[in-house]
Amino acid sequence: MNPNWERFLTAAHLGQPDQVPVALIVDSPWLPDFAGIDTRDYFLFPEKWMQINLELLKRFPDVVWIPGFWVEFGMAAEPSAFGCRMRFYPNRPPSIEPLVKDLAFWQKVEPINPAEDGLMPLALRLYQQMDLRLQTEGLGIHMVAARGPLTTTSWLTGITALMEGLVDKPEEVDHLLGTVTTSLIRWLEAQLESLQEPQGILLLDDLVGMVSRRTYQSLVEPHLKRIFEHFSGLLRIYHNDTPCQHLLESLSYAGFDVFNFSHQTDIALVKQKMGDRVALMGNIAPLDLGVRGTPQQVYSAATECLDKAAPGGGMILSFGGGISPGTLPENIDALTLAARDWKNKS
Repeated sequence: MNPNWERFLTAAHLGQPDQVPVALIVDSPWLPDFAGIDTRDYFLFPEKWMQINLELLKRFPDVVWIPGFWVEFGMAAEPSAFGCRMRFYPNRPPSIEPLVKDLAFWQKVEPINPAEDGLMPLALRLYQQMDLRLQTEGLGIHMVAARGPLTTTSWLTGITALMEGLVDKPEEVDHLLGTVTTSLIRWLEAQLESLQEPQGILLLDDLVGMVSRRTYQSLVEPHLKRIFEHFSGLLRIYHNDTPCQHLLESLSYAGFDVFNFSHQTDIALVKQKMGDRVALMGNIAPLDLGVRGTPQQVYSAATECLDKAAPGGGMILSFGGGISPGTLPENIDALTLAARDWKNKS
């Protein structure tokens, strides 16, 4: 097994590996530009997709890529299965148009079928084929991903209708969130079943950070817990880079193993609130430092992060969110250097 992946798994289960792992969430907002190709070509041509993702391993051998060899169409897979309209562009991921704002419309909608609906069957087929090829090279795909219940629902109704509904029509929103959650479990299951050696899931839902603690506990937490409990036994990573200090303690009981969170939240506070239950994956500013900063600034911020949160284990060095478009490769190098130097210092 790859030593970087072993370190990552150790830290993800609250252990303290011989060196703090560096892991980064990467997808189509960054990869096509990094490779110098049209974003549509990244989605359309499997050989280019494979070449670019393999090149990541060669260019950054000390980084764990999450989820790694991600078959995705920006954020379009989940809403496409419900029939949402998508627009594709040459230099950025597709945009999604909300389908129907009226919550009453969604009360009779059935959960989706990943084998037939939207872009999902295409993604599943590509997962099957690419995983088989990677297995022959001793690699393979080990993690899959989905957007979370609030984010996915927001594409169906629009964010305003969803947020207003959480207050004015909680029963209708709860029913719709249940339908979406069932759909997401089916989607994650179908992806895992397409792989030879599945080991984990990544769930991404930033909108959770926008609700109150009371709303989270009554209307959101049950659906998040349902997803994470369904995949008990696998590694479960949750990404939410909306600042949500008010939810940290509650989120630590949602059932995930690793939390990737906003750089605007002090990692020392997050460790205090969550660190004995959840491994932390952060916490460098992805835009201000990853894109606009110098390697020296990234190195300094990474060292500060490690000083605050690495002692005792359960620490994974990363950006406080995914890799932003325009992130400089040398700033990624600075992260790995900081992790290596901190090991020697400690």
